[in-house]
Parts: sequence; C-alpha cells; structure tokens
Amino acid sequence: MKSISRFVLLVVCALIFGGAAFLATWDIPAPIVKIEKVLPDDRFPR
Repeated sequence: MKSISRFVLLVVCALIFGGAAFLATWDIPAPIVKIEKVLPDDRFPR
C-alpha cells in the first residue's frame, strides 16, 4: 500500500509540474476583435 500511495503522489506531482510548464511555455494568441468606444467629454475635467 505504501508503494501505491508513493506512485499516486508521483503522478500527481508530475501532472502539476507538467501543467505548469505547459502554461509557462504556451504562446497564447492575442485577441483580434477591435473595440471602439466613444467617451463623452463630460467625463473628463477641464
């Protein structure tokens, strides 16, 4: 039973470190939707 729990712990650690490495090296594409919003002049002090 001790070796099974060590194996499960090793697999969980490998998944966590593998996921962290994947997220650290993943080149996430920038959003391509263009947003244009008109801001009224009343919102800015003169």
